[in-house]
Amino acid sequence: MNELTSILESIPVDPLTGSVAVPIYQTSTYVQESPGVNKGFDYTRTNNPTRKIIEDIVAKLENGSRGLAFASGLAAIDAVVKLLKSGDEVIAVDDIYGGAYRLFTTVYNKFGITIKFVDTTDASNVEKAITENTKMIWLESPTNPLLKISDIEAIAKIAKKQNILLVVDNTFASPILQKPLNLGADIVIHSATKYIGGHTDVLAGLVVAREPKLGEELKYIQNATGGVLAPFDSWLLIRSIETLKIRVENHSQNALKIARFLQTRDEIKTLNYPGLENHPNFDIAKRQQKLPGGIISFSFKDDTEESANLFVTSTKIFKLAESLGGTKSLVCHPASMTHKSTPRDVRVKAGVTDSLIRLSVGLEDAEDLILDIEQALDKVKTGKRG
Repeated sequence: MNELTSILESIPVDPLTGSVAVPIYQTSTYVQESPGVNKGFDYTRTNNPTRKIIEDIVAKLENGSRGLAFASGLAAIDAVVKLLKSGDEVIAVDDIYGGAYRLFTTVYNKFGITIKFVDTTDASNVEKAITENTKMIWLESPTNPLLKISDIEAIAKIAKKQNILLVVDNTFASPILQKPLNLGADIVIHSATKYIGGHTDVLAGLVVAREPKLGEELKYIQNATGGVLAPFDSWLLIRSIETLKIRVENHSQNALKIARFLQTRDEIKTLNYPGLENHPNFDIAKRQQKLPGGIISFSFKDDTEESANLFVTSTKIFKLAESLGGTKSLVCHPASMTHKSTPRDVRVKAGVTDSLIRLSVGLEDAEDLILDIEQALDKVKTGKRG
Protein backbone atom coordinates (compact mmCIF):
# COMPACT_ATOMS: atom_id res chain seq x y z
CA MET A 1 0.00 0.00 0.00
CA ASN A 2 1.23 3.50 -0.84
CA GLU A 3 2.38 5.36 2.31
CA LEU A 4 0.00 8.27 1.76
CA THR A 5 -2.90 5.83 1.40
CA SER A 6 -1.73 4.07 4.56
CA ILE A 7 -1.68 7.36 6.48
CA LEU A 8 -5.17 8.30 5.35
CA GLU A 9 -6.47 4.82 6.17
CA SER A 10 -5.02 5.19 9.68
CA ILE A 11 -7.26 8.17 10.42
CA PRO A 12 -10.59 6.69 11.55
CA VAL A 13 -14.06 7.87 10.64
CA ASP A 14 -15.98 8.85 13.77
CA PRO A 15 -18.15 5.80 14.62
CA LEU A 16 -20.83 7.92 16.33
CA THR A 17 -21.57 10.40 13.54
CA GLY A 18 -19.65 9.23 10.48
CA SER A 19 -17.60 12.45 10.55
CA VAL A 20 -14.61 12.21 8.19
CA ALA A 21 -12.67 14.67 10.36
CA VAL A 22 -11.62 13.35 13.77
CA PRO A 23 -13.67 14.98 16.57
CA ILE A 24 -11.92 17.13 19.16
CA TYR A 25 -12.78 15.69 22.57
CA GLN A 26 -12.27 18.90 24.51
CA THR A 27 -13.07 17.36 27.88
CA SER A 28 -11.09 16.84 31.06
CA THR A 29 -13.11 13.99 32.53
CA TYR A 30 -15.56 11.22 31.59
CA VAL A 31 -18.66 9.75 33.20
CA GLN A 32 -18.10 6.27 34.63
CA GLU A 33 -20.71 3.49 34.76
CA SER A 34 -19.49 2.57 38.25
CA PRO A 35 -16.22 3.22 40.11
CA GLY A 36 -13.38 2.12 37.84
CA VAL A 37 -15.73 0.96 35.06
CA ASN A 38 -15.58 3.24 32.00
CA LYS A 39 -15.27 3.27 28.23
CA GLY A 40 -11.48 3.33 28.34
CA PHE A 41 -11.21 6.96 29.42
CA ASP A 42 -11.41 8.46 32.89
CA TYR A 43 -9.23 11.60 32.90
CA THR A 44 -7.66 13.41 29.95
CA ARG A 45 -4.14 13.51 31.40
CA THR A 46 -4.22 9.70 31.32
CA ASN A 47 -6.08 9.21 28.04
CA ASN A 48 -7.99 11.31 25.56
CA PRO A 49 -9.75 9.98 22.41
CA THR A 50 -8.27 12.65 20.11
CA ARG A 51 -4.76 12.27 21.53
CA LYS A 52 -5.00 8.49 21.29
CA ILE A 53 -5.61 8.73 17.56
CA ILE A 54 -2.45 10.76 16.88
CA GLU A 55 -0.49 8.43 19.17
CA ASP A 56 -1.74 5.39 17.27
CA ILE A 57 -1.03 6.99 13.88
CA VAL A 58 2.57 7.92 14.69
CA ALA A 59 3.21 4.44 16.14
CA LYS A 60 2.04 2.95 12.87
CA LEU A 61 4.07 5.41 10.80
CA GLU A 62 7.27 4.56 12.70
CA ASN A 63 6.51 0.82 12.87
CA GLY A 64 6.54 0.93 16.66
CA SER A 65 4.38 -0.64 19.34
CA ARG A 66 3.30 2.53 21.13
CA GLY A 67 3.16 6.24 20.41
CA LEU A 68 2.88 9.00 23.00
CA ALA A 69 2.10 12.68 22.46
CA PHE A 70 3.55 15.47 24.60
CA ALA A 71 3.11 19.21 24.97
CA SER A 72 6.43 19.98 23.23
CA GLY A 73 9.49 18.29 21.77
CA LEU A 74 11.42 19.03 24.96
CA ALA A 75 8.64 17.47 27.05
CA ALA A 76 9.04 14.34 24.93
CA ILE A 77 12.81 14.35 25.48
CA ASP A 78 12.28 14.91 29.20
CA ALA A 79 10.02 11.85 29.43
CA VAL A 80 12.57 9.63 27.71
CA VAL A 81 15.42 10.83 29.95
CA LYS A 82 13.26 9.89 32.95
CA LEU A 83 13.89 6.25 32.04
CA LEU A 84 17.35 6.80 33.55
CA LYS A 85 18.47 7.04 37.16
CA SER A 86 21.24 8.78 39.09
CA GLY A 87 24.66 7.50 38.06
CA ASP A 88 23.63 6.68 34.49
CA GLU A 89 25.47 8.11 31.51
CA VAL A 90 24.27 9.21 28.07
CA ILE A 91 26.42 9.30 24.94
CA ALA A 92 25.02 12.00 22.65
CA VAL A 93 25.72 13.48 19.24
CA ASP A 94 28.11 16.43 19.58
CA ASP A 95 26.05 19.10 17.77
CA ILE A 96 22.89 18.25 19.67
CA TYR A 97 19.95 20.66 19.58
CA GLY A 98 20.57 23.53 22.02
CA GLY A 99 17.43 22.89 24.06
CA ALA A 100 18.40 19.26 24.57
CA TYR A 101 21.93 20.34 25.52
CA ARG A 102 20.49 22.70 28.14
CA LEU A 103 18.17 20.02 29.51
CA PHE A 104 20.94 17.45 29.85
CA THR A 105 23.66 19.71 31.23
CA THR A 106 21.77 22.05 33.54
CA VAL A 107 18.75 20.02 34.68
CA TYR A 108 19.55 16.31 34.66
CA ASN A 109 23.17 16.83 35.54
CA LYS A 110 21.96 17.98 38.98
CA PHE A 111 20.33 14.57 39.45
CA GLY A 112 23.51 12.64 38.72
CA ILE A 113 22.85 11.82 35.06
CA THR A 114 25.93 12.64 33.01
CA ILE A 115 26.30 13.20 29.27
CA LYS A 116 29.24 12.60 26.99
CA PHE A 117 29.28 14.34 23.60
CA VAL A 118 30.74 12.36 20.72
CA ASP A 119 31.04 12.69 16.93
CA THR A 120 28.60 9.90 16.16
CA THR A 121 29.20 10.03 12.39
CA ASP A 122 31.89 7.44 13.10
CA ALA A 123 30.27 4.49 14.89
CA SER A 124 33.63 3.49 16.38
CA ASN A 125 33.66 6.77 18.36
CA VAL A 126 30.45 5.66 20.06
CA GLU A 127 31.83 2.21 20.87
CA LYS A 128 35.04 3.68 22.36
CA ALA A 129 33.06 6.09 24.54
CA ILE A 130 30.92 3.40 26.22
CA THR A 131 31.52 2.75 29.91
CA GLU A 132 29.79 0.51 32.44
CA ASN A 133 27.54 3.50 33.30
CA THR A 134 26.37 4.11 29.72
CA LYS A 135 22.66 3.35 29.56
CA MET A 136 21.54 5.42 26.58
CA ILE A 137 22.87 6.58 23.20
CA TRP A 138 21.25 9.73 21.84
CA LEU A 139 21.35 10.42 18.11
CA GLU A 140 20.01 13.11 15.84
CA SER A 141 20.26 12.08 12.21
CA PRO A 142 20.33 14.42 10.37
CA THR A 143 21.61 16.66 13.15
CA ASN A 144 20.52 20.18 13.96
CA PRO A 145 22.04 22.31 12.46
CA LEU A 146 25.04 20.65 10.73
CA LEU A 147 23.11 17.89 8.95
CA LYS A 148 25.52 15.20 10.11
CA ILE A 149 24.39 11.67 9.40
CA SER A 150 24.99 8.76 11.77
CA ASP A 151 24.82 5.13 10.73
CA ILE A 152 21.80 4.18 12.83
CA GLU A 153 21.98 0.48 11.99
CA ALA A 154 25.68 0.20 12.90
CA ILE A 155 25.22 2.07 16.18
CA ALA A 156 22.11 0.00 16.98
CA LYS A 157 24.22 -3.17 16.78
CA ILE A 158 26.76 -1.66 19.18
CA ALA A 159 23.98 -0.60 21.58
CA LYS A 160 22.25 -3.97 21.48
CA LYS A 161 25.49 -5.83 22.20
CA GLN A 162 25.99 -3.69 25.34
CA ASN A 163 22.29 -3.67 26.36
CA ILE A 164 22.10 0.11 25.90
CA LEU A 165 18.99 1.99 24.78
CA LEU A 166 19.31 3.74 21.42
CA VAL A 167 17.20 6.88 21.01
CA VAL A 168 16.97 8.66 17.65
CA ASP A 169 15.60 12.15 17.19
CA ASN A 170 13.95 11.79 13.77
CA THR A 171 12.63 15.36 13.57
CA PHE A 172 14.59 16.45 10.49
CA ALA A 173 13.79 13.36 8.41
CA SER A 174 10.24 12.60 9.60
CA PRO A 175 8.85 9.04 9.38
CA ILE A 176 8.28 9.62 5.66
CA LEU A 177 12.01 9.74 4.89
CA GLN A 178 13.47 7.52 7.61
CA LYS A 179 12.32 4.84 10.07
CA PRO A 180 14.93 4.43 12.82
CA LEU A 181 13.06 1.59 14.55
CA ASN A 182 13.46 -0.47 11.37
CA LEU A 183 17.21 0.17 11.65
CA GLY A 184 17.40 -1.09 15.23
CA ALA A 185 16.65 1.95 17.40
CA ASP A 186 14.60 1.44 20.57
CA ILE A 187 12.92 4.84 20.75
CA VAL A 188 12.15 7.55 18.21
CA ILE A 189 11.49 11.17 19.17
CA HIS A 190 9.96 13.99 17.14
CA SER A 191 9.56 17.65 17.74
CA ALA A 192 6.17 17.45 16.03
CA THR A 193 6.18 21.24 16.00
CA LYS A 194 8.33 20.84 12.89
CA TYR A 195 7.51 18.65 9.85
CA ILE A 196 4.73 16.57 11.39
CA GLY A 197 2.84 19.73 12.40
CA GLY A 198 4.14 21.45 9.31
CA HIS A 199 2.13 24.69 9.46
CA THR A 200 3.93 26.63 12.22
CA ASP A 201 0.78 26.63 14.35
CA VAL A 202 1.28 23.91 16.94
CA LEU A 203 3.77 22.99 19.68
CA ALA A 204 4.07 19.23 20.20
CA GLY A 205 6.38 16.29 20.83
CA LEU A 206 6.03 12.61 19.96
CA VAL A 207 7.72 9.47 21.21
CA VAL A 208 7.46 5.99 19.70
CA ALA A 209 8.78 2.84 21.38
CA ARG A 210 9.65 -0.27 19.42
CA GLU A 211 8.86 -2.81 22.16
CA PRO A 212 5.60 -2.93 24.16
CA LYS A 213 7.32 -3.12 27.55
CA LEU A 214 9.29 0.05 26.89
CA GLY A 215 6.13 1.68 25.60
CA GLU A 216 4.37 0.86 28.86
CA GLU A 217 7.21 2.40 30.88
CA LEU A 218 7.01 5.59 28.84
CA LYS A 219 3.23 5.65 29.14
CA TYR A 220 3.57 5.47 32.92
CA ILE A 221 6.01 8.40 32.87
CA GLN A 222 3.71 10.40 30.59
CA ASN A 223 0.75 9.94 32.93
CA ALA A 224 2.78 10.40 36.12
CA THR A 225 4.44 13.65 35.02
CA GLY A 226 1.56 15.09 32.99
CA GLY A 227 3.21 16.88 30.08
CA VAL A 228 0.55 15.65 27.65
CA LEU A 229 -0.60 17.13 24.35
CA ALA A 230 -3.94 18.96 24.49
CA PRO A 231 -6.91 17.67 22.43
CA PHE A 232 -6.98 20.60 20.00
CA ASP A 233 -3.23 20.36 19.36
CA SER A 234 -3.62 16.61 18.86
CA TRP A 235 -6.27 17.35 16.24
CA LEU A 236 -3.93 19.80 14.50
CA LEU A 237 -1.31 17.06 14.16
CA ILE A 238 -3.87 14.61 12.79
CA ARG A 239 -4.88 17.21 10.20
CA SER A 240 -1.25 17.84 9.27
CA ILE A 241 -0.27 14.20 8.93
CA GLU A 242 -2.74 13.87 6.05
CA THR A 243 -0.37 15.97 3.90
CA LEU A 244 2.95 14.96 5.50
CA LYS A 245 4.22 12.83 2.62
CA ILE A 246 3.41 15.41 -0.04
CA ARG A 247 4.92 18.25 1.98
CA VAL A 248 8.15 16.50 2.95
CA GLU A 249 8.82 15.36 -0.60
CA ASN A 250 8.36 18.91 -1.89
CA HIS A 251 10.53 20.40 0.86
CA SER A 252 13.27 18.00 -0.16
CA GLN A 253 12.97 18.70 -3.88
CA ASN A 254 13.21 22.45 -3.28
CA ALA A 255 16.14 22.05 -0.89
CA LEU A 256 18.18 20.01 -3.35
CA LYS A 257 17.79 22.71 -6.02
CA ILE A 258 18.87 25.40 -3.55
CA ALA A 259 21.82 23.35 -2.30
CA ARG A 260 23.06 22.90 -5.87
CA PHE A 261 22.78 26.67 -6.39
CA LEU A 262 24.73 27.36 -3.19
CA GLN A 263 27.53 25.14 -4.51
CA THR A 264 28.16 27.79 -7.16
CA ARG A 265 28.74 30.64 -4.69
CA ASP A 266 32.37 31.35 -3.87
CA GLU A 267 31.68 33.29 -0.63
CA ILE A 268 30.46 30.10 1.06
CA LYS A 269 32.99 28.14 3.10
CA THR A 270 31.06 25.06 4.15
CA LEU A 271 27.79 23.74 2.75
CA ASN A 272 25.90 21.04 4.65
CA TYR A 273 23.25 19.06 2.84
CA PRO A 274 23.12 15.24 2.81
CA GLY A 275 21.74 15.20 -0.74
CA LEU A 276 25.02 16.50 -2.17
CA GLU A 277 27.54 13.91 -3.34
CA ASN A 278 30.40 15.68 -1.50
CA HIS A 279 28.63 15.44 1.88
CA PRO A 280 30.90 13.26 4.05
CA ASN A 281 28.00 10.98 4.99
CA PHE A 282 26.27 10.97 1.60
CA ASP A 283 26.41 7.17 1.20
CA ILE A 284 24.88 6.54 4.62
CA ALA A 285 22.17 9.13 4.04
CA LYS A 286 21.31 7.60 0.68
CA ARG A 287 21.05 4.17 2.28
CA GLN A 288 18.87 5.04 5.28
CA GLN A 289 16.82 8.02 4.03
CA LYS A 290 14.41 8.07 1.10
CA LEU A 291 15.22 11.74 0.39
CA PRO A 292 17.75 14.16 1.93
CA GLY A 293 15.19 16.47 3.54
CA GLY A 294 14.37 20.17 3.59
CA ILE A 295 17.11 21.67 5.79
CA ILE A 296 20.37 23.22 4.57
CA SER A 297 23.12 24.93 6.54
CA PHE A 298 26.18 26.84 5.40
CA SER A 299 28.87 29.20 6.67
CA PHE A 300 30.81 32.09 5.12
CA LYS A 301 34.50 32.18 4.27
CA ASP A 302 35.11 35.17 6.55
CA ASP A 303 33.37 33.20 9.35
CA THR A 304 32.00 36.34 10.99
CA GLU A 305 28.75 36.95 12.77
CA GLU A 306 28.48 40.22 10.82
CA SER A 307 28.16 38.34 7.51
CA ALA A 308 25.60 36.00 9.04
CA ASN A 309 23.54 38.88 10.43
CA LEU A 310 23.65 40.72 7.10
CA PHE A 311 22.38 37.64 5.28
CA VAL A 312 19.55 36.75 7.67
CA THR A 313 18.28 40.35 7.73
CA SER A 314 18.41 40.67 3.93
CA THR A 315 16.21 37.79 2.82
CA LYS A 316 12.62 38.60 1.92
CA ILE A 317 10.84 35.28 1.37
CA PHE A 318 12.93 33.47 3.99
CA LYS A 319 11.72 34.89 7.31
CA LEU A 320 14.11 35.18 10.26
CA ALA A 321 12.61 32.97 12.96
CA GLU A 322 13.18 30.05 15.28
CA SER A 323 11.90 26.60 14.34
CA LEU A 324 11.69 24.82 10.98
CA GLY A 325 9.68 22.37 8.91
CA GLY A 326 6.74 24.60 8.07
CA THR A 327 5.23 25.45 4.71
CA LYS A 328 6.92 28.87 4.78
CA SER A 329 10.68 29.21 4.36
CA LEU A 330 12.62 30.29 7.44
CA VAL A 331 16.21 31.36 8.05
CA CYS A 332 18.02 31.06 11.37
CA HIS A 333 21.38 32.01 12.90
CA PRO A 334 21.98 29.04 15.26
CA ALA A 335 24.79 30.65 17.28
CA SER A 336 22.51 33.42 18.53
CA MET A 337 19.19 31.59 18.31
CA THR A 338 18.65 27.81 18.56
CA HIS A 339 22.10 27.08 20.07
CA LYS A 340 22.49 30.21 22.18
CA SER A 341 22.34 28.12 25.36
CA THR A 342 25.31 26.01 24.21
CA PRO A 343 28.65 27.51 25.37
CA ARG A 344 30.57 29.04 22.46
CA ASP A 345 33.61 26.78 22.81
CA VAL A 346 31.38 23.68 22.82
CA ARG A 347 29.32 24.68 19.78
CA VAL A 348 32.34 25.88 17.76
CA LYS A 349 34.17 22.63 18.49
CA ALA A 350 31.14 20.76 17.15
CA GLY A 351 31.09 22.96 14.03
CA VAL A 352 28.38 25.48 14.91
CA THR A 353 30.42 28.56 14.03
CA ASP A 354 29.54 32.24 14.33
CA SER A 355 28.69 32.54 10.63
CA LEU A 356 26.62 29.37 10.31
CA ILE A 357 23.20 29.85 8.69
CA ARG A 358 20.33 27.33 8.73
CA LEU A 359 17.68 27.35 6.03
CA SER A 360 14.34 25.63 6.46
CA VAL A 361 13.20 25.37 2.87
CA GLY A 362 9.46 25.81 2.47
CA LEU A 363 6.96 25.06 -0.24
CA GLU A 364 7.30 28.29 -2.23
CA ASP A 365 8.58 28.10 -5.80
CA ALA A 366 12.22 26.98 -5.80
CA GLU A 367 13.29 29.61 -8.34
CA ASP A 368 11.81 32.39 -6.21
CA LEU A 369 13.67 31.07 -3.18
CA ILE A 370 16.93 30.92 -5.10
CA LEU A 371 16.53 34.53 -6.25
CA ASP A 372 15.89 35.58 -2.66
CA ILE A 373 19.03 33.82 -1.45
CA GLU A 374 21.04 35.23 -4.34
CA GLN A 375 20.18 38.85 -3.59
CA ALA A 376 21.00 38.33 0.12
CA LEU A 377 24.35 36.71 -0.76
CA ASP A 378 25.15 39.59 -3.08
CA LYS A 379 24.67 41.99 -0.17
CA VAL A 380 27.03 39.92 1.99
CA LYS A 381 29.56 39.91 -0.86
CA THR A 382 29.48 43.70 -1.17
CA GLY A 383 28.88 44.37 2.50
CA LYS A 384 25.88 46.55 1.71
CA ARG A 385 22.56 46.69 3.52
CA GLY A 386 19.28 47.86 2.07
